[in-house]
Amino acid sequence: MNQKLPLVSVIVVNFNGLRFLEACFDSLDKTTYPNRELLLVDNGSRDESVSFMESHHPDVRIIRSATNLGFSGGNNLGLSQARGKYVVLLNNDTTVEPGWLEPLVNEMESDPQVAACQPKLLNLRKPTEFEYAGAAGGFIDRYGYPFLRGRIFDTIEDDRGQYNNPVDLFWTTGAAMAARRDVVAELGGLDEDFVLHMEEIDLCWRMHLQGKRLRFCPDSVVYHYGGGTLGSEDLAKMYYNHRNNIFMMLKNYAAGNLFKVLPVRFFWDLVLVLKSLVTLDLKRAAAVLGAYGWLMVHPRLILGKRRTIQRNRQVDDRQITPLIYPGSVVAAYYLRRKKRFPDLWPGAYRESSSHNQQG
Repeated sequence: MNQKLPLVSVIVVNFNGLRFLEACFDSLDKTTYPNRELLLVDNGSRDESVSFMESHHPDVRIIRSATNLGFSGGNNLGLSQARGKYVVLLNNDTTVEPGWLEPLVNEMESDPQVAACQPKLLNLRKPTEFEYAGAAGGFIDRYGYPFLRGRIFDTIEDDRGQYNNPVDLFWTTGAAMAARRDVVAELGGLDEDFVLHMEEIDLCWRMHLQGKRLRFCPDSVVYHYGGGTLGSEDLAKMYYNHRNNIFMMLKNYAAGNLFKVLPVRFFWDLVLVLKSLVTLDLKRAAAVLGAYGWLMVHPRLILGKRRTIQRNRQVDDRQITPLIYPGSVVAAYYLRRKKRFPDLWPGAYRESSSHNQQG
């Protein structure tokens, strides 16, 4: 082990994921970066995950939870026991290329303001295609809708090298996120009240409010199976996506911007509910209405988190605005047929510097 290189803690959260563990940890064993520790947080699995790891990967530190703590809780448990200067949150249904860690570490070592970065995320089942959850790095529009270079809603591009440039991001994927452990700890980790989905976007937004940068590292490549927990049409996924998206905005936007964007966001969600009812997509309508129901009965929780974040923020929204698409990605995608990132945001994020890239 090379002690001159910073220690990296790779945290893999697992719940009944036995079928993924062999491929994931076999690939991690081939990692060329020498100074690393591997942690498996087992969220109360009922399959043979733990016994498999104990017999096949005895070098991996296993952290057991008696119950399923979810993505946020499991990763926070791992973070509390990680020793590295840097941590990587890695999904159990991923495989990595041998040289995947060096670019991530080098990016953060080169600039102390870089709090997190992500690799290029490709589809494990179709390696020429970007993967839905991370692609080539994440952004949001002003109304909170997330999208990626390489994936906007259900349109996923093939990787032809078109995004092989390191750029600043609004958010890095939780499927393979490298971050400074001290920054994540200072921010209180992932918000466990999110339960599922968008926890990493919320964490990244809080990093931005501290004046930090987030980066895409195209020389680091990770393959993600994706959808291993919940399918895209799962009611829980739709519910948490809607709930947490607005929850995140209520926490992080400055008051002036919040009052501007929320009415428009409410309109788009009303349109979605009406469309879902007309097309008898009752599951989606129930998910959206359920999300708003949760928000309406948890004002004290939301306001408490908002006060803490707004009190501690170091920069105002104007410094973050260049990383937020200024229009509606929903309108651009569905009405103007802007299906690819260069069509949606012409001239944006073509170079390798930071917040002045908007075209």
